[in-house]
Amino acid sequence: MLVPNDFLKKLRSVFDLNIYEVKIWIALLSKGVATAGELSDISSVPRSRSYDVLESLEKKGFIVMKLGKPIKYLAVEPKEIVTRVKNSLAKRTEEHIASLDTVRNTEIYTELELLHKQGIKNVDPANVSGALKGRENVYEHLRSMFNRAEKSIFLVTSANGLIRKNDLYKKQFKKLKTSGVKIKIISPFTKENDEAVKSLKEVADVKNIGRINARFAVIDNKEVVFMMNDDAEVHESYDVGIWASSPFFAKAMGDMFDVSWTKVEA
Repeated sequence: MLVPNDFLKKLRSVFDLNIYEVKIWIALLSKGVATAGELSDISSVPRSRSYDVLESLEKKGFIVMKLGKPIKYLAVEPKEIVTRVKNSLAKRTEEHIASLDTVRNTEIYTELELLHKQGIKNVDPANVSGALKGRENVYEHLRSMFNRAEKSIFLVTSANGLIRKNDLYKKQFKKLKTSGVKIKIISPFTKENDEAVKSLKEVADVKNIGRINARFAVIDNKEVVFMMNDDAEVHESYDVGIWASSPFFAKAMGDMFDVSWTKVEA
């Protein structure tokens, strides 16, 4: 049975199977019901491995072993497989999250924190910076920075960026506002982001920017992230942000923000 390699790779990735499992599964789907030997011949999987592979697929819920002799196997309906894989993934994810939550209360976590604190003392402030590649990574880093905020968050963003920030951070901003963090945002106002403007005004001071075309964030005048590209001209996968933990540089950016803030309309 000839199956395109690209198709096999996609199946392996989506369903988290190895190459032999994918080949046996595809063979059984095409055959309907078959013995281990038949599936080995169809899929070109060595007979010495076919039984182990079939046992693995059975445990994962992809196939069912028929009663009787010779032993034959049936493929489970694909839509049922998708449901089972989703449920299994959700369960593993919940367990992993629960495990990570408990790590904070262990000696391992205490050791990690100690190592980081000791290591960071030996780092030149000029070296506490880095490039963040991909918009998702930038936004996750921003989320962590926001969590460290104690006094202020200054944001300059694009019209579309304002919509994204409303979707991603409004709940977080609400908690930060309650704890006394002052949040100021400058962005172009458009018809498309009108709802986001109204929504964010519930948790932050938001002003309509004029001609400035910039994207950056300043946290407590200690940390800053500034974007290297216009988000209208670059795919999110290739977006790049530069992060710097430098009070001197962050304070300078914060002062620039204050000047712009006083010049734009509410």
